[in-house]
Amino acid sequence: MKRLLKWIAGILAVLLLAAFGMLCYIAGSPKDAYGMVRYALPHMHRGTLRVGSDAPDARLLSLDGTSHFHIRERIGARPLVLVFGSFT
Repeated sequence: MKRLLKWIAGILAVLLLAAFGMLCYIAGSPKDAYGMVRYALPHMHRGTLRVGSDAPDARLLSLDGTSHFHIRERIGARPLVLVFGSFT
């Protein structure tokens, strides 16, 4: 029985080490993996927005880079399109 428990503990240790290694690879380094687990994971959650839902209000920076606006100010007769991404 003790031998079986040692094997199970060893297999679990290897799996945890492999998972940590993959997380470090994905995050970039062990330091970044720690930061991701410590700060990002607790704040991740699924939102409740669905197709056709009203957009939540947010304060955004306009294209000129100097002025700000709220989404609720721009919702009107014309559609408002928000693009999130990097174009560099």
